Amino acid sequence: MRIRGRMVLAAAVALGMAGTTGVALAVDGATGPVHESNGGAWAAGVAPVAEEAPAATRTGTGGRAAAPAAPRPAPVVTRPATQVAQAAPASVSYLSERYRVAPGEAARRLALQELSAPLADILAARFPGSYAGMWLDQAGGGVLTIAATDPAPVTEAVAGLPDARHVTVVPVRHSRRDLDAAASRVAGSLGVTAGQDVLVDERANEVLVLTGDTVPADDARLAGVLGAGGVPVRAQSRLDGSSIPKACDPRYCAEAPMRGGIRLDVPRDDGTVGGCTTGFNVRAKSGQYYVLTAGHCVVGGRHQRVDDTWHQFLGPKVPVGLESTAPVLAENAFPYDYAVLPYAKGATTRWAYPRRGVGNTPSLVNYWCVADNPACASKGSRDVPVTGVTSYGAVQAGWVVCATGSAYTPKAGEQYVDSGAGAGFLPGTRCGEVIGKASGGIDVRVCARPGDSGGPLFTESDGRALGILSNGDDGEGPCTNPDEKNTYAPVSVILDRVNGRTGLDFQIATKGPLLASPAASANR
Repeated sequence: MRIRGRMVLAAAVALGMAGTTGVALAVDGATGPVHESNGGAWAAGVAPVAEEAPAATRTGTGGRAAAPAAPRPAPVVTRPATQVAQAAPASVSYLSERYRVAPGEAARRLALQELSAPLADILAARFPGSYAGMWLDQAGGGVLTIAATDPAPVTEAVAGLPDARHVTVVPVRHSRRDLDAAASRVAGSLGVTAGQDVLVDERANEVLVLTGDTVPADDARLAGVLGAGGVPVRAQSRLDGSSIPKACDPRYCAEAPMRGGIRLDVPRDDGTVGGCTTGFNVRAKSGQYYVLTAGHCVVGGRHQRVDDTWHQFLGPKVPVGLESTAPVLAENAFPYDYAVLPYAKGATTRWAYPRRGVGNTPSLVNYWCVADNPACASKGSRDVPVTGVTSYGAVQAGWVVCATGSAYTPKAGEQYVDSGAGAGFLPGTRCGEVIGKASGGIDVRVCARPGDSGGPLFTESDGRALGILSNGDDGEGPCTNPDEKNTYAPVSVILDRVNGRTGLDFQIATKGPLLASPAASANR
């Protein structure tokens, strides 16, 4: 049922609030303009049900006990669609080309995407027994689809949303709370980890057991747990037969500051040279900076020694980072495919912001324009400031995302290590769509090649870190398959893992790297 854009009693939409940005309203057609207000916020202010009401009451007229005031939920502040679109030209181009929609419609969809993550948190807290997840249906018209076991109260709660006409609530049998509980039970029965080996598939409204590594496909216990979860449970291979690990070799950018998306070369035990793409700058609680990339580039059969990494190994051979062994900061077991690299001795002075730059020192992703990225003609190459991390649980199918890599096969005479990308493939930034999370990672429809491993996945409009490239479909040469799938290891999952193992409190840096680190709070 498509929700009409009407206000309901107890749904609060405050417009014109000081310090807020705009609220994007619905577009009347694919070619129409985006209509916006001057600013505002939305809050799901539905009154609590009886059992949730606080015990204390106030006395009304005539001594009667008045109903307690409903708690005021935190508002969701949104930006105008035009502002979102200006910050995300490649994402607009992707939607326009993929779904044949006008730029105004693409902007509307991106504004709705920004609203969806905080909205999911509010609905999960407000309706724990009913809310069952949400996703963006790009093929179905850019509609935000919310699943609920009891659609009526959720429908009322979201009726006052900006762009409510493109929000729909669908009935399902099982709440997200029940699915999470079932996933934990199934994981416990198998002796594996919920959220890593046993997942919740919100669109299918069921639990998914990933097989092929921790859980063998022929595990005798599967037959029992698939029918005893209390909700639908299915088993699926974590990686399909066409998925291969990405080989690596970044390309160039030997200048400060260190940023996501540039080349790392890694000498191997057998005398060959491979590499990775840098993902994001990482900062420990101590103030020390690191570089995050893929673990399979330094952990594996061809990496028995402590690896060192270089930028342009064949010249000018600039040192970057080292594999850490005390403590161990690298794993190669998807989704824990990560390496947190401390800088090599003296390398920080090469890659950190110069001291004179302190005061305007954002951590960056290198957005490098390529010919098959339609935004090149209008926007060109640039840096995207990193503003934080979007948790794996908040990432939704249908989101438009961007990825940067540095895979390259050099032409005759060029001094670059061949990553195996194939002739005609150019390193840089491409945008596409999240198609699911059934691998335990973030599955996307974005072209990538050997050499892009470890490279950053992010949302262009707000600079949020999502993942680093781990594996994907085989491919060589130019990007010609619009349905190519690649999989990114979630950054939030990696940080939880490495912090749990080390206690070093790693965070994706939003400032730096810096030679003289300011207060810790300024760098996270």
